[in-house]
Amino acid sequence: MGASAYYIPALALWAGLGSKLPELVRSWRDPLVRWVCWVIFLGGAGFAFAAPPTVAAVNRTSGVPNLAALLVYTVVSAYSASCLVLILHWRGGPAGHVRRLARRWQTGYAVVIVLLILLFVLGDAPVERRTDLDTYYAGVPWIGQMIVLYLLGHMTAAVATTVLCWRWALRVDGWLRAGLWLLVAGWLLNLSFSTLKLTAVAARWTGRNWDVLSTVLAPGLVGLAATVATVGFTLPLYGPRLVALWREVTTWRRLGPLWRELGSASPGVPLAAPIPWYSSCAMRLTQRETGIQDGLNLVRPHLDDRVRSHAQTTARAAGYGTEDAFRVGLAAMIAAAVRSHRDDVPAPRVAVARNTVAFASRATLVGVACALRTSPVVAAARVAAVAPVAADDERTAL
Repeated sequence: MGASAYYIPALALWAGLGSKLPELVRSWRDPLVRWVCWVIFLGGAGFAFAAPPTVAAVNRTSGVPNLAALLVYTVVSAYSASCLVLILHWRGGPAGHVRRLARRWQTGYAVVIVLLILLFVLGDAPVERRTDLDTYYAGVPWIGQMIVLYLLGHMTAAVATTVLCWRWALRVDGWLRAGLWLLVAGWLLNLSFSTLKLTAVAARWTGRNWDVLSTVLAPGLVGLAATVATVGFTLPLYGPRLVALWREVTTWRRLGPLWRELGSASPGVPLAAPIPWYSSCAMRLTQRETGIQDGLNLVRPHLDDRVRSHAQTTARAAGYGTEDAFRVGLAAMIAAAVRSHRDDVPAPRVAVARNTVAFASRATLVGVACALRTSPVVAAARVAAVAPVAADDERTAL
């Protein structure tokens, strides 16, 4: 694997960490926020320190051959513990029980890290190995034990996290369940990574050379595992927000025909005050809905309920359902009112619709906008609204 295969995931994870820092500053007492940041940071650090150029730089700077391997093992072990603790806090439960379980996992992996350091100090690894240290030193006293301890610690975290997420996923639904199943998949890939590594190490003990499992297959799996697990952690958080954003954008776009129709009632006069270009989608949708209500108020004197009733009856006769026919009627009434207002036609003396549109729901407004764009009944009402004006002009000319 090239250096980019390590550095790109690291940068992606740290970019995600950067987006979480404001939340960490605001809620630094929240253990869930703290552990999310630790998981992201350590995940990125694991990739960054495992990259061959970083391995070479660490070894060269320290003057200790293969010190980078110990650093990677330490970071990955801390990452494994952080994931377990994060899952515990995320799942929740009695605060005392969660703290006790989290403390046990933290203590256990702290012991593993201390033992890794001790075994490295006791062992002898004089030849620098940037990508195949696991198999090259598999049979060396102390160093071999350090490698096995690291892999067993990683496998333990993978199994424990998979079981926790699996059991939890069976009790929840929605975005949380989807995120948990992704975490299960991610940690199963992590388990496959450590299993391949341990298999290659065990092969060396028996005189076989299965290094390809450790140097080629396993690194590819861990990159995929990190991606899947990261998506699993973030999906429950960002999934609902993305859906809400998509709905806001879609609604804003679908209201466009109604916005433009009402805007044409007074050309050159905007329906609503302009907002900054960097405004959120929610703000833009609010502006559009507010402008639509202002436009309806502008043409209200010309809203003739006879036009609505006639268009609704015509739509029903054409095969529209009750709701669709109602929206077609509203759209026809609005289109006719806009033309009448723009052409300065006197308002009808009969009762006009007052509350029918002003308090319409968002869904109704979207349906009205669609009818304005597609319904031939509305197009006919728009043309009919011009006919009286043309007739008056003809009589005046005569």
